[in-house]
Amino acid sequence: MSGDTRDHPGVIAPPPLVFAGFLAAGVLADRYVSGWSLPLPALPAKVLAVLLGGAGVIFLADALGLFRKAGTRPEPWQPTTAIVTSGVYRVTRNPMYVGMAHVYAALALAVGSPLAMALLPAAILVIHRGVILREERYLERKFGDEYMAYRARVRRWL
Repeated sequence: MSGDTRDHPGVIAPPPLVFAGFLAAGVLADRYVSGWSLPLPALPAKVLAVLLGGAGVIFLADALGLFRKAGTRPEPWQPTTAIVTSGVYRVTRNPMYVGMAHVYAALALAVGSPLAMALLPAAILVIHRGVILREERYLERKFGDEYMAYRARVRRWL
């Protein structure tokens, strides 16, 4: 332990802003620089976008509801008061980020932006390194064995 007594994980940026920044960069680059678009038939692309977006919203809504029920804050720059392990948290330790990634993909698909789609792995990498790994260290430090047992049972992503 480094002697750091902050009661938050010290994430690099709010995760929604990370995803929004990469999405905006890709869409704007496609619109004003590359002129590219995804060569997908309109109806299948829209159906896939709705399915991805719907799945993302379900992940986000369930995760946020469970945080509210547990009386803890979802913002990773705020102190965590409980480990949530029910609902969607039985499937993934990071349902909010899984949900955000799904919504990002849905939006990139809906607007037909190949660069935004290509930037999704970079956004996920930034979330992984700048948010998730920091959160995991924080939760291990704060909750010890309880968090380590949860981490051993449930995958980080899906």
